[in-house]
Amino acid sequence: MGAARAAGIAAILGGMLASLPALATGPSVRDPTALRVCADPSSLPFSNTAGEGFENKLAEMVAAEFGVPVRYAWYPQSVGFVRNTLGALRCDVIMGMTTASELVQNTNPYYRSVYALVYRRDSGLSARALGDQQLDGKRIGVIAGTPPASQLAALGRLASLQPYHLVVDTRAESPGRQMIDDVAEGKTDAAVAWGPVAGYFAKRHGDALKVVPLTAETGGVRLDFRVTLGVRNGDDEWKKTLNTVLAKLQPRIDALLTGYGVPLLDEAAELSHTQ
Repeated sequence: MGAARAAGIAAILGGMLASLPALATGPSVRDPTALRVCADPSSLPFSNTAGEGFENKLAEMVAAEFGVPVRYAWYPQSVGFVRNTLGALRCDVIMGMTTASELVQNTNPYYRSVYALVYRRDSGLSARALGDQQLDGKRIGVIAGTPPASQLAALGRLASLQPYHLVVDTRAESPGRQMIDDVAEGKTDAAVAWGPVAGYFAKRHGDALKVVPLTAETGGVRLDFRVTLGVRNGDDEWKKTLNTVLAKLQPRIDALLTGYGVPLLDEAAELSHTQ
């Protein structure tokens, strides 16, 4: 997570791999001497100041392709994140943005995942969809305001939901971790979390928890999303350069995500990896 600057753009371009295009010139605000990344300082499994998240690792991979260091601008992932980071010219890329976001220009997706159901392996449950009768009367944790919360409400499960806050100061709270921990400790019977969150925090409990990606869900609420890098609108050449880098790194990215327990979907929305 070093912040040292390279000697100059000529030296940087010379250090790039010959197979990559030159670093895009684009808007003059972009710094060619470092990969400037805006990220949450405490949001595992994605990022933290210790560089332990998979988005930290991805940033290091991308920066290495350009022969420059990663330089972070930290800001909690909450209301105003894009406005106060990418929009304020404090960085040139955000490592994880869904294609549903209209606040940034998206690169090509580098992974696709899906919300997952999590329950204890010794619970007797084998449910693979939110409407499964096995979940009737079960206490189910979910982040308020997320797609599965809407799906569970439509299924008439409001009375049995255990809601967790969507918008928090991640420096003090981690609702995703708490939700999964509550299942492991028997405070709730199951939880529904975004795939990377479900897979990562379930792994912290060894083999005690079962992670079921909700690919069999038949409701009208979308539960799978593609994830991209986010750049400023109008920064087209930078986007093209990053797309080239992502394509080259894709096998390493897949291996990285698999190591973090992320359920990955292929283009047919079928699981290409499960925990």
